[in-house]
Amino acid sequence: MKRRVTSILLVFTMAVSIALTGCSGDKKETKSKTENELSGKPVEGGTIKVGISQDLDSLDPHTAVSAGTKEVLFNIYEGLVKPDSDGNLVEAVASSYEISDDAKKYTFTLRDGVKFHNGNEVTVDDVKYSIDRCADTSNGGPLVSAYSIIDSVNILDDKTVEVCLTEPNTEFLAYMTTAIVPKDSADTLATNPVGTGPFKYVSRNPQENIILEKNEDYWGEKAHLDKVEFKIVADADMLITNLKGGSIDMVMRLTTSQAAELKDGFHIEEGTMNLVQALYLNNAVEPLNNEKVRQALCYAINPDEIMDMMADGKGVRVGTSMYPGLKKYFDDKYTNYYEQDYDKAKKLLKEAGYPDGFDLEITVSSADQPHVDTAQIIQEELKNIGVNVTIKPVEWEVWLEDVYSNKNYQSTVVGVDASALTARAMLERFTTDGHGNFINFSDKEYDEVFKKAIAETDDTKQTELYKELEGILAERAANVYIQDLVNLVAISDKFDGYKFYPLYVQDMSTMYAVE
Repeated sequence: MKRRVTSILLVFTMAVSIALTGCSGDKKETKSKTENELSGKPVEGGTIKVGISQDLDSLDPHTAVSAGTKEVLFNIYEGLVKPDSDGNLVEAVASSYEISDDAKKYTFTLRDGVKFHNGNEVTVDDVKYSIDRCADTSNGGPLVSAYSIIDSVNILDDKTVEVCLTEPNTEFLAYMTTAIVPKDSADTLATNPVGTGPFKYVSRNPQENIILEKNEDYWGEKAHLDKVEFKIVADADMLITNLKGGSIDMVMRLTTSQAAELKDGFHIEEGTMNLVQALYLNNAVEPLNNEKVRQALCYAINPDEIMDMMADGKGVRVGTSMYPGLKKYFDDKYTNYYEQDYDKAKKLLKEAGYPDGFDLEITVSSADQPHVDTAQIIQEELKNIGVNVTIKPVEWEVWLEDVYSNKNYQSTVVGVDASALTARAMLERFTTDGHGNFINFSDKEYDEVFKKAIAETDDTKQTELYKELEGILAERAANVYIQDLVNLVAISDKFDGYKFYPLYVQDMSTMYAVE
C-alpha cells in the first residue's frame, strides 16, 4: 500500500479502478487463430510472462487500491463467491448460500476441503475475520464501503456463517467476493499473501516482477500453467520491444498502433476494459465548481473523435458513470447527452464569467499511454473554446497520493471501474460522503436518490433509481465522460485460453501452453 491510500474501485488502462462488453466486452478476435488451430488440447505446465505497466500498490487484497493490482490478486484470492467470465456470481469458498426474504440476512455454507496456500483448511473463523476486517470502522470508513450496513457476522456452526444487515440489500451478494484470508493475518498479508486461489504467491521484486505458482491443492479446476510471472514494464514502447524479443509473452491494453506492430507469432484478442474513462473534474476547485463551466467542457469534447484518433474508432462511447458491461444498468440515452458544440460551450463559459476561457491542468499517470493520448486530444479540442490546457504527467504513486488521496488536482484522465457487479459499485463514490469521491462531487438530490436506490428491494424500481442517478451525473456534468476503452490483448502463439471478464481481472488459470 502506498502511503495513506486506502481502497478504491479505480481502474486504469493501466489499472485503476475500479479496469472495466457484455463480458469484458463481447470478445472479438483480431488476426487471431481459433483455439483448435492453435492447439487441439491444452498442454499442461510451463511458464508465461505477462507484461504490466505498473507495480502493485499492495499485496493485501483488502487495502489494494488500483485495478491493476486487483487483476493480479484475482489469481491468489477468492471470496465466498466470485464472478465467472459470463458475469455470474458462482460459489467459491462457499458451496451454497441463502438470502432471506427481506434481504437482510445472508447465510453461507463453506465448501469442504478448501485450503489456504499455507496448507491450513479454511474455517468459519477465517471467514468471520475477513468480513469483520473489511467492515471495521475504527480507522474511519470500512475498507469495503458497502459493509457499512453489516450489523453482525455470526458463526452458526463449523460450516455456516451468517451475515446480518441493518437494512435490506438485494445486491449484497456481489460484495461477498471479498477475499477470504487466514484469521489474524493482517500484519503479514502485505509481504506474504495467503489466499485460496488457483495460484499462490512465490516472490516479489518491487518495480520488477511478481511470481506466482500453481496451487496443486486448489479445490476447483486446477490451473494449466506451472508458473506466472508478471513483469513491470512502465515504458509502453519497451512492452512491445520485449514482446517481439520474447522476454514477455502477453500484454493487455495495447493501443491499435502497438497491436499493428505485432505480426507473425502473436494473436490479438479484442474486448473492452469495463471502465468509464473520463476527464474527471475536481468539483471543489475553481472554475470547475461552476456547473456551467463543466457543461461547457462537455460540449467542447467529441468522444467519437477521441476514439477515432486513439484506436481507429474502437471502444464504446459512454455519457455517464456506467459502462456497457453492466448491461442491466447501462442507459444509452446518456451516451450522446452532449454533442460537440463550440458555440454552446463558449456561451456557457461567458454566462459563467469566463468569456476568454481559463487555464486547466490535466494530471495523468505517465505510465498509461491511452490516458496520456486522450489528454493530448482533449488539449487540442479545448483550445477551440479558449481553455488553455497544461498536461502534468506524474508517476503512478504520485497520482495515487496527490489526486486520489489528497484531491490536490484540477482535472485528470483516468478510468474508473466497478469492484463488484452492481450499479452501486459505480455510483456510490459520487455521494457527498462517498468513499473514493475523489472528484468532490456533492449534490443533495443525488444523495437522496442514492439512499432510495440502495433501500429499494424491488429490482425494477431499484434499476430505475440507479439510472436516475446516472442522469444526474450527466446533467450536472460531474465529469466529461468519454468511453469504455478497447482492450487489445497481445498473446504469443505459444499460449492460448485467454478469457475476458465483466470486471477488471486477469484469470491466468484458463491460460495454457501450446506445443
